[in-house]
Amino acid sequence: MRDNPVKAKITAGGSSFGAMIFEFFTPGIAQICKAAGAEFILYDMEHTAISTETLRQQFALCRGLGIVPLVRVPTTEYDFIARMLDVGALGIMVPMVDTAEQAAFIAACCKYPPVGRRGAAFGVGHDDFTGGSVLDKMKAGNERTLVICQIETAKGAENCDAIAAVPGVDVLWLGHFDLTNFMRSPAQFDNPRYLKAVDDVVAACDRHGKTPAFMAADQKWMADYLAKGFRLMAYGVDIGIFQNALAQGIDFMRANAAPSRPAPKAKPKARSRK
Repeated sequence: MRDNPVKAKITAGGSSFGAMIFEFFTPGIAQICKAAGAEFILYDMEHTAISTETLRQQFALCRGLGIVPLVRVPTTEYDFIARMLDVGALGIMVPMVDTAEQAAFIAACCKYPPVGRRGAAFGVGHDDFTGGSVLDKMKAGNERTLVICQIETAKGAENCDAIAAVPGVDVLWLGHFDLTNFMRSPAQFDNPRYLKAVDDVVAACDRHGKTPAFMAADQKWMADYLAKGFRLMAYGVDIGIFQNALAQGIDFMRANAAPSRPAPKAKPKARSRK
């Protein structure tokens, strides 16, 4: 059974940084992210049309690279959570967690009995198709799986302390855009109510030994939220990173291109001497 160095690192009080993938589910993306220094890849199912089969291949591509595959499932359903774990995800993020009861259900879906309710399947993707002691695999699976609850509604923010207190929950991930939407202040990231919710999430994590997490779109977001105490962070999403870099290059070429030259005149055709 592979371990989960990201979970080990943040549980010990450290920080971990990685990438969020919405679009580029290519054979090379895991190696590209690893070469860039990412410690994890968070694959998104909530806002994409990605299939289980494609994610199964992506998780397999992470094997041997030392990069941790995480996945955001689309909803709080056992079927999504257990299937993603069985095909090789080492961590699960669930969006729009509003209550401690939801968080407890999510944690239970990620853990084998008697701790939780995860179904048994061995010699498959999550244990790299190997044999060995089932009891050891269950113990290792329970210990290595990273359980991430996303706080992105007003109700979730109000209940963040109770959610952070749930055994088995490791991370509270702040969903900043949706949180402002549910607070009826879309994209107002300087709104006092939003900023209080951010502080509340960090404080709840500190009280209960959990890790606050965030997706930062640029270096200013990174600096601000690292200073607030966030320790698990993804840099942007693949679409924005590629698009912004491409736009900068194209803008530079257009700004520095040589002035247009008049098209050369066509030479007159020679007259026939017949």
